[in-house]
Amino acid sequence: MELEVRHLRVLCAIEDTGSLHKAARHLGMTQPALSTQLRRIEDHLGGRLFTRERTGCRPTPLGRTLLTRARPLVDDLRALVDETRAMTRDAAGDRLRIGSTASRAIPGWLRRLRASSPHEPSLRMDVSAHALLRLVAEDGLDVAFVHEVEGSPLRIPESLTCKVLLAREPQYVSLSADHPAAGSPVVRLTDLADDRWMIDPTVDGEWDGLLRAFRSAGLNPRVLHGDYLTAFNLVATGEVVTLCQPTSLARPDMAIRPLEGDPVAVRLLLAARSAPVLDAVLPALREAYWESAHQSPAYRTRLTESGVID
Repeated sequence: MELEVRHLRVLCAIEDTGSLHKAARHLGMTQPALSTQLRRIEDHLGGRLFTRERTGCRPTPLGRTLLTRARPLVDDLRALVDETRAMTRDAAGDRLRIGSTASRAIPGWLRRLRASSPHEPSLRMDVSAHALLRLVAEDGLDVAFVHEVEGSPLRIPESLTCKVLLAREPQYVSLSADHPAAGSPVVRLTDLADDRWMIDPTVDGEWDGLLRAFRSAGLNPRVLHGDYLTAFNLVATGEVVTLCQPTSLARPDMAIRPLEGDPVAVRLLLAARSAPVLDAVLPALREAYWESAHQSPAYRTRLTESGVID
């Protein structure tokens, strides 16, 4: 390996926070991944850079020497990036940079933001909520709309401010229109025990959430890995079933149904580096989300019966 700026950032974060746990949270990484990264850096340099103690991590003499030279490089690069991004924003007319995981609320959100601002918002989609949150923390995005799978909390950088759009959104199932379970208004997981499931393992937390639901129901179904565009095409032919958002729209060859007991759910979060940015864009997102909910028959019925919407 070659020593890169990202490695120097890791070392600076460990010194600044005084612990691997806090540094990992600051960097948007897991602690095991950070420990592995540090070990590789130390192996490459040929010596220990930090001592691990109960009270945290302290630089060794070798580590202090390296950090003395590394920190100015990291600070200078950060300043260069910030200045370049500032010039880019000025050239783009102070464009709002939005990131999001998949949601049917996105078109309505963008439409409302365009109507309230002379500047065209930019959009970056990513299946990884963690990747989007890191971009916001690093000033690559202004705001991110993400899904947090229940039971798999996101590692939210401490510099970000978050607001909850919806505390618990149940995940539905998509199955072929001629599937035997499609004739029921609500589907049990056990009704799908003999089906192949398709899951996108790059969606943070989703595979873990579904696996917990399978184990709770005493099931061990066959699972395929693939993106959700592929999954929906295979659902239509009866090859697989897959999780989907409750705002998803059915097609003539595909049915959308709630799962009994809501075994898999997500929390919908909006994140930015400042509360004013959140306050400026949250109302438009909220309106867009409930607009998409109204357009989904199964979800609209449930929300109406529970008194959430009229």
